[in-house]
Amino acid sequence: MRLVFAGTPAAAVPSLDALLKSRHTVEAVITRPDARSGRGLRLAPSPVAERAAEAGLEVLRPARPSNPDFLARLREIAPDCCPVTAYGALIPQAALDIPEHGWVNLHFSVLPAWRGAAPVQHAIMHGDDVTGATTFQIVRELDAGPVFGVLTEAVRPSDTAGDLLERLGAAGAELLVATLDGIESGTLEARDQPSDGISLAPKLTTADGQVDWRDPAIAIERQIRACTPEPGAWTDLDGVRVKLWPVRLPAGREPCGAEPASTTPLRGTTPAPLAPGELSVLRDRVLAGTGTVPVQLGEVQAHGKRRMSAADWARGLRLDGRAAVLG
Repeated sequence: MRLVFAGTPAAAVPSLDALLKSRHTVEAVITRPDARSGRGLRLAPSPVAERAAEAGLEVLRPARPSNPDFLARLREIAPDCCPVTAYGALIPQAALDIPEHGWVNLHFSVLPAWRGAAPVQHAIMHGDDVTGATTFQIVRELDAGPVFGVLTEAVRPSDTAGDLLERLGAAGAELLVATLDGIESGTLEARDQPSDGISLAPKLTTADGQVDWRDPAIAIERQIRACTPEPGAWTDLDGVRVKLWPVRLPAGREPCGAEPASTTPLRGTTPAPLAPGELSVLRDRVLAGTGTVPVQLGEVQAHGKRRMSAADWARGLRLDGRAAVLG
């Protein structure tokens, strides 16, 4: 089939690579417009745009997929199908009607669970043991179209959103190609999603990454993993924002199947109580109080500084011996 692929972030690049190696022909790529990133906030192409340029493909960057010029160009290309992986914009009906076989989305959840922009992040944040990927026909309602295929993937106790997206991106790319093969041959039929079990996964914002140290330790541990690498988990100390990487739970408090948090338990199996956000600086680690039990901070990065271990950060601020509370 003649394809026009739509995708934007790094998690979508494996899908594009798999399509380029398949028996189908990728005629062009649709992606979000260049965005500002990095310390200099320079305009930069999306990872999918960069990969498409390397492959010599035409790249379409409509500000909105309803743009008349974009729709006209899509009609000129006349794709048989438009596969999608994490494109990042809603497709209007005028665009959905152009390809004979419609638009087929690879979504990183087992639908109807976690419909929306951040399914992997919400799966981790809510403590799901299993997630997966689904291919489905795009319809006007968000992530509600009939399903072609599904795969499942265990959520590992140490998974960040980045880790899980990397695995799902690779496995999902194979599922997407297999789905297109089945559509072309006429051997694959989409089936309606169940009407129960629907949950929503809206995009996480910077505000969603702020840690409330009054929450239980397990909720904070999941929140930080879910927000890594984007939008990033954070707290503040003395008015300075501090970015957080995954923390460790006390020995004996890890999720089922997890590796021990540390070869040396945090002050024993049950750490001494700390008030929410209160820091305890030890020789080789830093503990932070939560609504339940303390957690061990991992790597941190204060604003304008480099990323480092929490112990090095605490030594640099001379936190040992003085009261310090994260906000």
